Amino acid sequence: MLNPIQVTGTATRIISVFGICAGLLMATPSMTAARDFSKVEIKATKLTAGVHMLSGAGGNIGVSSGADGIFMIDDQFAPLTDKILAAIKKINSAPVKFVLNNHWHFDHTGGNENMGKKGTVIVAHDNVRKLMSADQMISAFNKKVPAAPQAALPVITFNDTTTFHMNGQTLHVRHLPSAHTGGDSFVHFVEADVVHTGDLFFNGFYPFIDEEHGGSITGMIAAVGEILKLAGPNTKIIPGHGPLADKAALSDYREMLMKVRAGVKPLVDAGKSKSDVISAKPTQALDAEWGDGFLKPDAFVGLVYASLKK
Repeated sequence: MLNPIQVTGTATRIISVFGICAGLLMATPSMTAARDFSKVEIKATKLTAGVHMLSGAGGNIGVSSGADGIFMIDDQFAPLTDKILAAIKKINSAPVKFVLNNHWHFDHTGGNENMGKKGTVIVAHDNVRKLMSADQMISAFNKKVPAAPQAALPVITFNDTTTFHMNGQTLHVRHLPSAHTGGDSFVHFVEADVVHTGDLFFNGFYPFIDEEHGGSITGMIAAVGEILKLAGPNTKIIPGHGPLADKAALSDYREMLMKVRAGVKPLVDAGKSKSDVISAKPTQALDAEWGDGFLKPDAFVGLVYASLKK
């Protein structure tokens, strides 16, 4: 059963799914330009004093604001930069000093070039810069992602952890390996009791696991488990996609991932082919609750199969 904080209505689900589909299907600047972003609205939700969640198209954005300036987690798509900055300005007129990319996917890093040219310092895990610096292919969607321009690349990278001290907040950033990708990080707003998970958490539907670029179902389960260790009953959790959540919702999500792995792994161990595993419908009991997102059950099972096959 979904926690009440997970679902705020059909409109929320539609917006969330649009954001993910837009992100994963628009792999080149020309394709991005072909989309009509004019109707996308950036919605700001206040979580606590100085901490907000912004939703629009693409990954949810986290914002810390105050006298020290703006710390921003992800920046969605280039055509939305002005709208995003306008939404932030309504919260606080201070400049955006830092953008942290929690992984390399373009629905989270598409505004990097715009922000970099404005003087914002872009920060990410070492693997994010590495992946963004070269052409990539996401075979699951048959999409080529060109190397990012210089202005879009992170200028500060880290290995395991880094910490920002801004606006009276301790913002602890931690890398969790081989999860959604090979370069995922989450951010813990310690005093505010807020966590931004990035795409380690798709709230309410099956996640995309980029096993081609270091992701794995086992790593996802482990990553979510680490976040659950520091979350309390009142912790506000910003997912990479979907509505604002809490610890109970994140726990339900991890339970789903564990059940999927438990259903697929014996078939992989038995030497079954990908098509055989998909035909076995190992997620059938979960599909009504989790299979209504952009990634349909068969596609998700295929990704889990590929991850476990490795």
